[in-house]
Amino acid sequence: MAATVKRDNYRQKILTEIDDLRALSDGSREGRAPVELDQQSVGRLSRMDAMQQQSMDVAREERRRQRLAVLGAALRRLDADEYGYCLACGEDILPRRLEIDPAVTLCVSCQDRR
Repeated sequence: MAATVKRDNYRQKILTEIDDLRALSDGSREGRAPVELDQQSVGRLSRMDAMQQQSMDVAREERRRQRLAVLGAALRRLDADEYGYCLACGEDILPRRLEIDPAVTLCVSCQDRR
């Protein structure tokens, strides 16, 4: 019973993070849009700043997509009853480690070897 409660807690943490990442992605959609090159309305430096900001927003979105993929894989492991085991050695991942990052795939020992 306790293991099921823990798994439900991890699932909820994962789902909450997925929701948060999707909300951030939706909120930053405008910042990732192409920068207009209309010299009449925006000066050269302002345009350069806008292009730099757009580039940073695109990079943040890519990191969000990567994290969403990792979280999705964690949900699939939960559904397959393969969650909480190190993908390298097969040993249990410490609950404290899963509390910090419920999508972690390696135990501390295997992580240290990388």
